[in-house]
Formats: sequence, structure tokens, C-alpha cells
Amino acid sequence: QVQLVESGGGLVQAGDSLRLSCAASGRTVGTYAVGWFRQTPGKERQFVAFISRSGGVIEYADSAKGRFTVSRDSAKNTVYLQMASLKPEDTAVYYCAAGTSGRFVRSPGGYSYWGQGTQVTVSS
Repeated sequence: QVQLVESGGGLVQAGDSLRLSCAASGRTVGTYAVGWFRQTPGKERQFVAFISRSGGVIEYADSAKGRFTVSRDSAKNTVYLQMASLKPEDTAVYYCAAGTSGRFVRSPGGYSYWGQGTQVTVSS
């Protein structure tokens, strides 16, 4: 099985950028489709972005379109979420998750492996 570790979160101002990393170990990350999710206290985990095993299929939540970019680096066994033009409403704990589905999966239930999360806080 694969282990995932997120990093790159932090405290930024509105309009700033951050790049989150999801480093995989134990298995090659290219074996899995990867989703990014975020969660705020008292709310359900929310889909942010998806990248397929090949990288050929990429999907974003409406809130992320035009501002976030998901990518993968097979040599580093890492998936990234580049976030630009950050807004206070982007404040959340961000998680990456890996799954074996061959299709786009929006639901958190479609992923078997999760990282521990990284906090992103955007001040106004």
C-alpha cells in the first residue's frame, strides 16, 4: 500500500500563492489516481482537484478552476497542488488521497489512502 504525506501549507495573505506537495512512499504514485480535498471544522471533506493515474484526466471543483493546478512528478513520486490568488474562504486543512479507480472520482469514499493533512490559512 501507499503512504502519503502532505506538506507546503501555511499562513498567507489573500492573493498569495502556495504549492502543496503530496509525497508518496511504499508504492509508485503513478499506480493511483490522486484527489485533493479540503475540510473546515464541522463540515464535510470537500473535493478540490483530481488527477488520473496517467495524468491525462484532470478535474477541478468550481471553486478551484482558474486558480489551482494539479500535477504529478513521477520521478519524485509526488503530486502537487499549485494554488494561486488565494482567498480567505480557501482556509482549510488540505488532504491528498490515492485510489485505484480508473475514472474520475469526486467522493472521498472513492479513495483508499489518505495523508494526514496540511493546514492552509489565508488572511484577508
